[in-house]
Amino acid sequence: MLERIRIVLIGTSHPGNIGGTARAMHNMGLADLALVAPRCEPLTADTVSRASGADALVHAARTVETLEEAVADCTLVVGASARSRTLPWPMITPRALGERLPEELAAADGRVALVFGREDSGLTNAELQRCHAHVHIPTNPDFSSLNLAAAVQVLAYECRLTWMAHGEAPAEKDDAQPLASHEELEHYFTHLERTLIAIGFHDPAQPRQLMARLRRFTLRARPERMELNILRGILSNTEKLARPEQPATGERASRGPEGD
Repeated sequence: MLERIRIVLIGTSHPGNIGGTARAMHNMGLADLALVAPRCEPLTADTVSRASGADALVHAARTVETLEEAVADCTLVVGASARSRTLPWPMITPRALGERLPEELAAADGRVALVFGREDSGLTNAELQRCHAHVHIPTNPDFSSLNLAAAVQVLAYECRLTWMAHGEAPAEKDDAQPLASHEELEHYFTHLERTLIAIGFHDPAQPRQLMARLRRFTLRARPERMELNILRGILSNTEKLARPEQPATGERASRGPEGD
């Protein structure tokens, strides 16, 4: 189970935090580390010193430019966030995250990514909207800032507790259908937005959070790969029907309310 949990660090600015994260992961039996556009040299003397013997995880880490690349094959993406957002997203505690893992990893291709943001600003709204849920570590409100490696340690500990309670791997369900991966979901959202624009329901110049709300709804539903293929088939047919009847320039078809 633990080998299918990936720690993703975005825009890390201090190599010591990468080393500290590697140590926290190795303490709890995690080994899959991805670095997204680090703002420092990942492997330095400070990294090795802070890793305290776990620098092999840094050597093996995959460095990519975007969050999408880091989590493309994952079926559950959870972003660590300490801030409330204008558009509420499903929020869970570290303990609830750990309890959720056996079900998430029951499918043979189930893979979980735990995403951590920049030391100074955390995750952007756009990055958080690519997560199925947000996890919040309930710290002292008078001093809530956590070191990056410490935050990783808390979530990694909850993952290990679950692993100890359920054995080395969760039992796979015979009838479990593969969930849509992050990459497949992103292709769907692109297709959905294109279709909504084609039928005049969505105006990119005045988005009014429509796509963010649809993204939140879809991610909360956790669609299976087959279900997502059905939805994309509907979108493809809708596009075909919309093309012959494109409105004249300046015209827009009747639209439903998008919310604020």
